[in-house]
Order: sequence, then C-alpha cells, then structure tokens
Amino acid sequence: RGSLLILLPLPLQVGDRCYEEGMYEAAKLLYNNVSNFARLASTLVHLGEYQAAVDSARKANSTRTWKEVCFACVDGEEFRLAQICGLHIVIHADELEDLISYYQDRGYFEELIALLEAALGLERAHMGMFTELAILYSKFKPQKMREHLELFWSRVNIPKVLRAAEQSHLWAELVFLYDKYEEYDNAVLTMMSHPTDAWKEGLFKDIIAKVANVELYYKSLSFYLDFKPLLMNDLLTILSPRLDHSRAVSFFSKVNQLKLVKPYLRSVQSHNNKSVNEALNNLLTEEEDYQGLRASIDAYDNFDTIGLAQRLEKHELIEFRRIAAYLYKGNNRWRQSVELCKKDKLYKDAMLYAAESKDAELAETLLQWFLEEGRKECFAACLFASYDLLHPDVVLELAWRHNIMDFAMPYFIQVMREYLTKVSTPLKNDTKS
Repeated sequence: RGSLLILLPLPLQVGDRCYEEGMYEAAKLLYNNVSNFARLASTLVHLGEYQAAVDSARKANSTRTWKEVCFACVDGEEFRLAQICGLHIVIHADELEDLISYYQDRGYFEELIALLEAALGLERAHMGMFTELAILYSKFKPQKMREHLELFWSRVNIPKVLRAAEQSHLWAELVFLYDKYEEYDNAVLTMMSHPTDAWKEGLFKDIIAKVANVELYYKSLSFYLDFKPLLMNDLLTILSPRLDHSRAVSFFSKVNQLKLVKPYLRSVQSHNNKSVNEALNNLLTEEEDYQGLRASIDAYDNFDTIGLAQRLEKHELIEFRRIAAYLYKGNNRWRQSVELCKKDKLYKDAMLYAAESKDAELAETLLQWFLEEGRKECFAACLFASYDLLHPDVVLELAWRHNIMDFAMPYFIQVMREYLTKVSTPLKNDTKS
C-alpha cells in the first residue's frame, strides 16, 4: 500500500482532495500543474470560468468533459460557449439524446435549435442530428420545418419525423414526407382529411395516380365533388386508366351529377361501355342535342336500344321521335319504325324503312296509307323506293280505284320494260340457235 502511494503523483492527490473539499482555486493550480485538463475543466466551471473551462476541455478532448462543461455553461446561461461544447457532443449519436433532454428540460429551445442548425454543416453530421432538428422545428418553429425537409428529407429518419409532424398537426409537411416515403395512400388520405392545409392540385393529381388502393379513387371523387367540383374532369382524366367506368357512372348518377362529368364521359366513350353510352345518351336527350345523340348511337352500339327508343318515341321533339324510329329499324322492328314515321308524317323515312325491311306486305300497306292521306306524290315515290317488293297487280288495282293512273304510269312503264326484256331475251337465243 505504501509503495502505491509513493507511485501516485502527489499534486494530483492533493488536487483531488482540494476539489472534494471545495477548494477549487487550489485544485485549479494543482491540476494545471500536472496538465490534467479534464479535472481542470471540471474545476473551472465551479469557479465560473467558463471560457477557460472550454479551453481546457478542448485540450482534454473527451466527450465526457465536453458534456460536463456544456451542461455547466447551459446552467450558467453561457450559450455561446455551450454551443462550442455541444458541437463536439452532437457528432456522437449516442450522446445526442442526453444533450437534447438537458436543453429541453430547462426550456432552452431556441438555443438548442441554434446548436443543431450550426451542427448540420459539420463533416461528421449524421442522420440523428437532421432528424432531431426536424422534430424540434415541428414543436417550436413549424414555419421552418418545410424548408428543412425539402433540403434534407433524404437524411432524416422519416418514420420518426412523420410521427412528430402528425402530433404537431403539420399536415402539409406530413403529406410531403408520405410522398418521399412512398406511402401514397396515406398521403392522399391526409390531403382529403385536411384539404385547407394539405391539398394542392398538382401534388394531389401526381400522388393519386400512384396509390395502390383503387378504392381511394372513388373517395377522391367524393372529395372533389364536395370541395373542387370544377376540377372533377381533370381528376377523372388522371384516374380513367384504372377506373371502373360503370362504377363511376353509377356514383355520379346517385348524386345527380352526370352533367358535371360530361367531358369525362365523352373521353371514355371509345371503350364502348354500356353504362357510359347510356349515361351520355340520356344527357344528350336532356340537352335536346339530337345531332349529338344520333352521332353517339351510330358510333357506339353497346346500350339498351329498345329502352332508348321507347323513351324517345314519347319525346316532344320530332327529331327525337325520328331517332326512335331509326332505333326500331336497327332492331328489325320495321312495323314499329314505319308506324312511328307515319304518325310524324316522316314520309321519306317511312319509305326508306319499308324498302329496307324487304317486307312486301309492309310496303303495300304504306302505299295504301299514302292514298288514304291523299299523298299522291308520296305514292308515286314509294313505287320506286319499294320497286322490288311491290306486286304490279296490287299497284294497278290501287291506282285504278283511286283514279291516279297518271302517278302510277311511270312505274308500269318500267315494269313493262322489264317484262319485255325478260321475254325477248329467250326468243333471241332461240333464233340464234
């Protein structure tokens, strides 16, 4: 034991004793004498000589010493010196939490933020520093958080910062982080839940196209209907490649907003979807756009033609009743088509449909109707429109009974010409043989 005491430096022993007894001036002289800068720094902070303590800590270059001096400077409100010490502490990730807690427990948030901001430029700056600074911003300086994230989002612990942003109700920053973290579903949900703070048109359209859950498409339609109805068609243009068009039409039908999405319906009609076709045809009917309706019917045939025809035949405008006749004709309901034309006195259409039907009885019935209506000119025109279907004897009887042989004579001349041609052709062949 005696040998051990002889080996120990006497000034250090005395210095420690003086330190323990609170004789800091004496301890200062002794520690300085033996160049024990760590103990010297501890002594100096007790003496309130913070600048000298920082210089000694620099010579000691020990994390433990830096922490002791830093904390002492904080207690002494020497924040400039505390920052100098703190810059040597924050580079060690395992010491960062203690430093932050010490500042925060004493309410020195501004000084802590200034310390971490100064530390970001250090060569040994690590993820923890960027993350903790982002969290501090979320709590105490939310106006600076967005700029920090835009610059350093790749260097922060995003899940940890996400929780902090959510707790601080920083919805725009939360969406930004979800986007960078590729949690597109959560980003969209956040924007729809907090549109005032978080929604931006361009960002929303960019993110909604990347979501995995297609159900969010239909939630976004409801959201736009409530908050941004005039932008609905722009959204639908983005969603249309993955959208179930029948379901979309059903949704807008329930809320009675099909007129709002007419541009969308036109843009996807090329798919020839039944729901889209019927919705657009109904809109065109309501708008009394008979030309557009006729074009739609001709281009896209996947819809309930009979149902539409039955509705149109009761329409107050003749052009729509005319389309009804056209639809009946397309479904081989020739008699209904011709009868509808007769009611509206669409003589030309009636003659064309009767001729297309290839039904001799229907054509002859139409001839009789023209005579009953006193339409001699139509009678004459129908003779040539349905020329191949009519029986000459029936035409002759009708013309004779109504005393309109003059109107039927061109028809009979043509019939005679054909018969003579058929008869004379075999005679010529016999003569040659």
